[in-house]
Amino acid sequence: MSLRAVGAIAIGLAIAGSVRAIAHDIPNDIIVQAFLKPEGQRLRFLVRVPLLAMRDIDIPQRGSGFIDVARAEDALRTAATVWIAREVALYEEDARLPVPELVSVRVSLPSDRSFQAYDTALAHIMGPPIVDERELPWEQAFLDAWMEYPIGSDRSRFAINPGLRPLAQRVTIVLRLVTPDGRDRAFELHDDPGIVRLDPRWHQAAARFVRSGFDHILSGIDHLLFLLCLVIPLRRMGTLIAVVTAFTVAHSVTLIASAYDMAPGGLWFPPLVETLIAMSIVYMALENIVGASLTRRWIITFGFGLVHGFGFSFALRDTLQFAGSHLLTALLSFNVGVELGQLLVLAVVVPALNLTFRFVVAERMGTIILSAIVAHTAWHWLTERGEQLLQFPLPAFDLALLMTLVRWAMAIVAVAAVLWLARVLVRRKPAEPEFENAGRSVRL
Repeated sequence: MSLRAVGAIAIGLAIAGSVRAIAHDIPNDIIVQAFLKPEGQRLRFLVRVPLLAMRDIDIPQRGSGFIDVARAEDALRTAATVWIAREVALYEEDARLPVPELVSVRVSLPSDRSFQAYDTALAHIMGPPIVDERELPWEQAFLDAWMEYPIGSDRSRFAINPGLRPLAQRVTIVLRLVTPDGRDRAFELHDDPGIVRLDPRWHQAAARFVRSGFDHILSGIDHLLFLLCLVIPLRRMGTLIAVVTAFTVAHSVTLIASAYDMAPGGLWFPPLVETLIAMSIVYMALENIVGASLTRRWIITFGFGLVHGFGFSFALRDTLQFAGSHLLTALLSFNVGVELGQLLVLAVVVPALNLTFRFVVAERMGTIILSAIVAHTAWHWLTERGEQLLQFPLPAFDLALLMTLVRWAMAIVAVAAVLWLARVLVRRKPAEPEFENAGRSVRL
């Protein structure tokens, strides 16, 4: 081995003894904490990220993997620039803001609680760094960064695309927007949510929730199977419209009520709803098999629609934060998206069933076969969800629960009465006038 090679190895070992590159597997779960606050012509962005998620960064260390805080400034700035500043996209109105100025970075202890509020987080980053003598393993430390973006006005509407998905297998971003008047609006973003408008206009919120409702109904296999059970024996447009309308009105009532915190909040309630949804599918399928009378199916559909509305509310629980101040608009828009999805399903399923019953199998036999397949699937869901429900203690039947049930019963009866009256008025045809000489020909 040459002297030059020996010297290179020695230099490499010496460098490796003082600076070690953080190269490791991608973490499973991390939580990122962040604040946004517009002030005059600048937008402050404070963010805390586990240093464990910053890969391939040369962090000066000493001893057995302890951060050398006195010499870590440049490495921390590089990490904040590469993994945060270049990935996070912020928008003022619809214009993307330029690359931010990195004002300050800090290493924080895992026990530090300064990011519980904006003022304490800012004071922490502005303050002195931790004492260098502290033995802080790099995989337990946090990187705190303070960045500033130039903006036109602190009264603008802002949006963010976090872009932090590469940091871990699952990324949760707890973001708080502090408005100029001191209000604090909290968001919880997961993985890659795309562009999130922090203060949307009504039409922006409406567009987002129409898409959400459309996607939800097409991806919700239990709701689709319930809709299929409705369609199999009812393929005439007049009857089908009445039944689907009853389902729409019913799930709209419970969806809106749940969004305004009128639904039970116990842990037992979501598994109860999911169990009842499976039960509704089994019932409708069995009703198709036995050939029950369909003249009052809209009433059964209305009752089950109330249950499905609670199921829709669970899907909306994490997304209502994106409605801003337009909660009712978001709820109605979600329902519009659900109905558009249902219309798309009906437009495909009804012709397919008509063709199947005309050329493949007789209508009665086809109804039994399809309904039996649906019932078999839903029965498995019913047993699985029922077992999960039994793991939760049911609520005590007290006066408060009784009053809640009475209020819901009154509301349901009122809505059902309106639907019944509307159905009667639609079906009633105006009487044709009778004339004494009707049918007689008159010669002039």
